[in-house]
Amino acid sequence: MMKDLLWKNIAHLKRQSPLVHNITNYVVMNNTANALLAAGASPIMAHAHAEMEDMMKICQALVVNIGTLDEYWVTSMKKAATQANQLQKPWVLDPVGAGATPYRNETLADLLKLRPTIIRGNASEIMALANHNTTPTKGVDSSAESNEAVAAAKFLVDNYQTTVCISGETDIILNQEKEIHLSNGNALMAKITGMGCSATALVAAFAAIISDKVEAVSSAMALLGVAGELAARESKGPGSLQLNILDKLHNITKAEFIATLKIEIKRG
Repeated sequence: MMKDLLWKNIAHLKRQSPLVHNITNYVVMNNTANALLAAGASPIMAHAHAEMEDMMKICQALVVNIGTLDEYWVTSMKKAATQANQLQKPWVLDPVGAGATPYRNETLADLLKLRPTIIRGNASEIMALANHNTTPTKGVDSSAESNEAVAAAKFLVDNYQTTVCISGETDIILNQEKEIHLSNGNALMAKITGMGCSATALVAAFAAIISDKVEAVSSAMALLGVAGELAARESKGPGSLQLNILDKLHNITKAEFIATLKIEIKRG
């Protein structure tokens, strides 16, 4: 039943085509926009202070990705997140490189005060965000496994009333009521820059159309994980995999999604 529900959400996204405002990093803008378009959503990439509030009026969800921080963009992030909260629209925080520098940590502390609807990061980032980091961060790559970050994720859930996704070999999605584990994907996906950032953008797209945020995150992560796993079967390396993932996000069928998806419901 859960597999069927997630597939219905994927089909629903293509029909609804929500507009997602992305304040994201320079490295992944093109990848992120293409992933959203391939899945059926519509992207906007904007950061000018003067249009942040107006942009959130026309968009259905917001992505705040701190990958390439600077002071100007931080102000944009805060303005957009504040407006999203006022308009009761979901926003997703991607704490890229959390724990790497004091400035990054200070920025994240300020963003957490604005209560993100959803947080998606790798295990090291989630642990650093909750100040539960027991292993050093490695840039944007995780040096910890997903299951090591569950306590940190629960801390964030309890203290910020948010939904958390820990990305990894197993994706763990949880809030106070539910916990879902997804085990799709392929190791070669880690050789493509911005896969996690694309995941965050897809999470925001589904959050725009689905009120149950664990269900929304699970739909996004299941879609990307299955698409990556299927695409890897016909890819020779990370270059062709990147293109094949976009194609699979666009043309994935119900039959192959249902047959490939590996999901475990822990709670809820």
